[in-house]
Amino acid sequence: MSKDIRLAFAHPSERSEATSGDDPRDRISLRDHVVEVEIGAFQAERGATQRVRFNVVVEVRPHPAPLDDDVDRVLSYDAITEAIAAELSSERLNLLETLAERIAEHILLEPQAMRVFVRIEKLDRGPGALGVEIVRSRGQVGAKPAQTVPVQELTRHPTVVFLSNTAIAAPELPQWLDRLEASGAPVILCVGPADAPAPQSGAALAQRRIDLLAIEQNAWVLAGRDRRCVVTETRTEIDWAMKHGQMTVWAPSKIVLDAIDGPSASPRDAVALALWFADHMAAGRRVVIGADLPENAEAEALAIDEAAAAL
Repeated sequence: MSKDIRLAFAHPSERSEATSGDDPRDRISLRDHVVEVEIGAFQAERGATQRVRFNVVVEVRPHPAPLDDDVDRVLSYDAITEAIAAELSSERLNLLETLAERIAEHILLEPQAMRVFVRIEKLDRGPGALGVEIVRSRGQVGAKPAQTVPVQELTRHPTVVFLSNTAIAAPELPQWLDRLEASGAPVILCVGPADAPAPQSGAALAQRRIDLLAIEQNAWVLAGRDRRCVVTETRTEIDWAMKHGQMTVWAPSKIVLDAIDGPSASPRDAVALALWFADHMAAGRRVVIGADLPENAEAEALAIDEAAAAL
């Protein structure tokens, strides 16, 4: 076996040592850290956890002062496990590559971390371990991307408005949007499915997808009523729109399916789903026009004829 092939399958610590040059750095490592997590792009990987194994090596810059057996003068092993836990809990991911990149970025924010090797393997997707390995250096990674900063730190809390089908079709809709736009707060519009019945499936996961797609079809109906209603599906798109004063219509599939702590409401309960999303976005105001509120819901319920005055 050639040296390159052997190193490809060796522990990252051996790759670190082999590529360290004439001035090798100190290293700390995490070996065979296994976590049960929901991850993956395939439908079979949704709604179920699988074992994922992490091997991480961090090359560190020695502390300029004597250690004196002081734990505060070294990079803690906890920095590695905490980086893994933080990135796993932030959102559901499809790709191991994305997770590895984020873990590397997280670790390289530590002042002493100079280079990091991250190997991640799925243990339950085949006869062997399926995985990726990356190496990143401090010079390759800057601060966290802006979209990972909570939106409430970037802009004002949005107004989330649910529109019933009657409200979508109402001739007063443009005037309502004018008033919402003039309020100065970012505006996100939510809808339910159209009145026509959606296809039915005997499989719960398939039906959930169908119901979410039915909502998204109706989001495009709303978009066709007013050019200000731009359909968005990712958190990045929504954050950008909020920062730039663009009104958006929420297409729920991606955020709902990728949420770590997803909604208990069924997509068929569109108002409850919209209110879950309002909580997810830390909305400053929640308005429901032309539909009843769920029990104990905290939102303003407006009849069609009340909307103009209340908005």
